[in-house]
Amino acid sequence: MIELIGLDAPAAPGSQVAALRGVHLRVQAGEQLALVGASGAGKTSLLLALAAATRPLAGTVRLFGQDPWALRSAARQHLRGQLCLAPQQPPLPPRQRVVTAVLAGRLPGWGLARSLATLWQPGTQATLAAQALAEFGLADKLWSRVDRLSGGERQRVGLARLRVSQAPLWLVDEPLSALDPVRASQALAALQDAARAEGRTLACSLHQVDLARSRFPRVVALQGGRIVYDGPPAGFDDAGWQALYAAQADAPALATPADEGAVAPACPQALCR
Repeated sequence: MIELIGLDAPAAPGSQVAALRGVHLRVQAGEQLALVGASGAGKTSLLLALAAATRPLAGTVRLFGQDPWALRSAARQHLRGQLCLAPQQPPLPPRQRVVTAVLAGRLPGWGLARSLATLWQPGTQATLAAQALAEFGLADKLWSRVDRLSGGERQRVGLARLRVSQAPLWLVDEPLSALDPVRASQALAALQDAARAEGRTLACSLHQVDLARSRFPRVVALQGGRIVYDGPPAGFDDAGWQALYAAQADAPALATPADEGAVAPACPQALCR
């Protein structure tokens, strides 16, 4: 499904400074992997590269058997419709209703007329949104306005939007940063169970080391824009984990609670609207 070959990639569109260097990565359909590393290690940059949101400075990206940057703009946008990128801070209009925000995850698969009609009057599609919200403990927020939600609730609305997406590839950036440890574990379990049941591929960046080690069969560790480990968590010992975060003063312990209040870079474009 995904292949990166010798990839140098920037942190943001248009930048000529490499945030990733010499990255090789292959991901099969249906896999679940956690991207780990200190802040600034390149986790978000890797997700943006996988989403074809940033043009490589060198190397090759292949998604679903195609090089997105060898395609015309319209074809590249169509290819992006096969993935859903959920940024750490979901781009939710403050006056929008939660039901509308969640159903936006279906927009890539709908025509313009149906999209406008559904988002203006959700109607029977509201049941779909309600079911997704219930999985993340937000069943009572269906008709709430986004600006009445807490930061953690907004993050879970973003996950519910991802949940209704029909994209075979889910790319998720720090989805637990505003959640307490209990809700973080519940939200991650709901996300992984849904991906597994529906055969979605899931790549998720995390600072919660304990969840990365216990919940994911594959860990990709980044340091200084390079992959320093790729394999099962059992193959990366405690010394490796400590070294991964050693240069960061606020390095997480090996059993890390959710990082309250962390702020992610803005997503340059809505790849899962």
